[in-house]
Amino acid sequence: MATITVLRAGPLTTIQDWPGRVGHWKVGVPPSGPMDDLSFRLANEAVGNPSDAAGLEATLMGPALRFDAPTTIAVTGAPVTVTVSGNTVPQWVPIRIEAGDVLDVGAATELGLRVYIAVAGGIDAEVYLGSRATFTMGRFGGLDGRILRDGNELSVAGEATGPTRRILGDEQPALTRAWQLGVTVGPHGAPEFFTADDIDDLFAADYEVHFNSDRTGIRLTGPQPRWARTDGGEAGLHPSNIHDNAYSVGALDFTGDTPILLGPDGPSLGGFVCPVTVVTAQRWKLGQLAPGDTVRFVAVRSEDTASPSELGLGRRACFVEVLSRGGDTDDGILGTTTTADGTTAVTYRRSGDDNILVEYGDMRLDLALRARVHALAQRIEAEQPAGLADLTPGIRSLQVKADPDVWSQRRMLDWLTECEAQLPAAEDLVVPSRTVHLPLSWDDPATREAIERYMLGVRSDAPWCPWNIEFIRRMNGLNSVDDVYRAVFDASYLVLGLGDVYLGAPVAVPLDPRHRLVTTKYNPARTWTPENAVGIGGAYLCIYGMEGPGGYQFVGRTTQVWNHRHPLPAPGFDPQHPWLLRFFDRIRWYPVSAEELLDMRADVAVGRGDSVRITDGTFSLAEHERFLADNADDIAATRSSMEEARAEERERWSRGGEFAARVTDTAMSPAEREKVA
Repeated sequence: MATITVLRAGPLTTIQDWPGRVGHWKVGVPPSGPMDDLSFRLANEAVGNPSDAAGLEATLMGPALRFDAPTTIAVTGAPVTVTVSGNTVPQWVPIRIEAGDVLDVGAATELGLRVYIAVAGGIDAEVYLGSRATFTMGRFGGLDGRILRDGNELSVAGEATGPTRRILGDEQPALTRAWQLGVTVGPHGAPEFFTADDIDDLFAADYEVHFNSDRTGIRLTGPQPRWARTDGGEAGLHPSNIHDNAYSVGALDFTGDTPILLGPDGPSLGGFVCPVTVVTAQRWKLGQLAPGDTVRFVAVRSEDTASPSELGLGRRACFVEVLSRGGDTDDGILGTTTTADGTTAVTYRRSGDDNILVEYGDMRLDLALRARVHALAQRIEAEQPAGLADLTPGIRSLQVKADPDVWSQRRMLDWLTECEAQLPAAEDLVVPSRTVHLPLSWDDPATREAIERYMLGVRSDAPWCPWNIEFIRRMNGLNSVDDVYRAVFDASYLVLGLGDVYLGAPVAVPLDPRHRLVTTKYNPARTWTPENAVGIGGAYLCIYGMEGPGGYQFVGRTTQVWNHRHPLPAPGFDPQHPWLLRFFDRIRWYPVSAEELLDMRADVAVGRGDSVRITDGTFSLAEHERFLADNADDIAATRSSMEEARAEERERWSRGGEFAARVTDTAMSPAEREKVA
């Protein structure tokens, strides 16, 4: 097997494949893969590889590679200087390499940001969850789940299976410093979330690409929304907050007042609104947006967009301008209906040209709505319609992702509407529901450190600083922080979603509404959160699946919810997959000291210990609703008191200018701005 030695890795070079790690969005595993899929796939085309062969993506500057055997390579993407053993060679053409040759790929200094290198036969790497693509934040895929380093050795997977060819000029994507992005309206438009003037501003403005952008997304600077709402209700105090739903790659996600274009390493679930979504055939541009570039959004209709399977002129990538006859005039709502019993509204929201977000009921937390989502997901999974790519449930919604070449949005809408009429009543829901007992180190030192870092590096005057637990107490009108402790440990948290902050991280809600502590999220978000920190945002609890940014208010830390040893076993984990929790599991906490937790975490990391205790059971929506009815008066009184406290906090925020625009120059990536939860 031929070997490639990395003489100079470059600042951010990874192994990727296309289309990446698909089918695991519902548990918080992003697709990864190349940010500029078009340049990547054209590189493979040039050397005769199949489109899914693994290659290299280099950001800012390419690598220097020595080959120990003859082969053929191609370099595409941003314009760079490319040499082979000191001789300059062109991009976009197959280049013959002899044994001992050194390929040197220079820096992207003029246009674009990322360069792609294909090698005949592809780069060999371990397949993880169906893909070789590197997800560095999750530490898997590619070479040990990380960027390449000087001295690494790579292997060529095999032989190319097709002919080599030059990539023609009208096939090559046009790069610029003033970009136009074709977007569809939705899922969250005006007048529900944004004002009509907000949407006008969005299409009229030239947004600027912020230097703190990465593969999770592209952070933009531009006009601040006026907002159509004063707050997000139970979902949080900021008007951008909503009950968690699935995101699409390419969605323009407003994390507070900051717009972020979500990339292929972005979060699958979150609680922020997205007014427009980049269409699939235009998402390659996300990979080439460089700091200082400008972005103008152009509204297009989903039925007019180019096919993402196209690599040639049909992709229309050789034009800087987006050709459009205007966007849809439906504010992102494809249609509405009601459930078969006529009790619940169903809204079908457009999310790009490849997703429909099916949303149930009013903007409130109601487990009956999650039951509707579950019934729909089960029906779709049983039918497996041609073109279906992924299903991702949220709190009161289900995102249905499809290949637009196989299952058009219009046909998908017709099918989903017909399917809805045949679903059973929500109150009939009875599902497996394990009780998962997990340790919780209350007010853990690692979470205290994260708050201190936030105060030093991001914001010291936030209402939730210096102690999140005290903020939770104040937000909910409790007498002492001991009451917060009792509410958390007395609660049984029902898991409604997974992957809320990546890698099987649960979004869960107490079954007893009296235990539902409601908070708002950090704004701006934290730049660092310890792995498996436990926090509350809106009415929801989350366990952070991995170290990274975040926005939920801390209460403590627990053991791992993702088995990084997979396929090797770990206690409590299903041997078939690396995530611990399942939809409708019930999380119960038991207290441990910070020292005990560190010992438990060390045990789980090596596949031993008994910190996770699981008992089987079921969840019946009818039984739950009887419980609510039997305790209705006390629940109402408790919730009323909590709501009064939140109203007082909202008034304090208003007097203190908390809702005014807040600009920060701190080093925060899009993932750090995104609640990522």
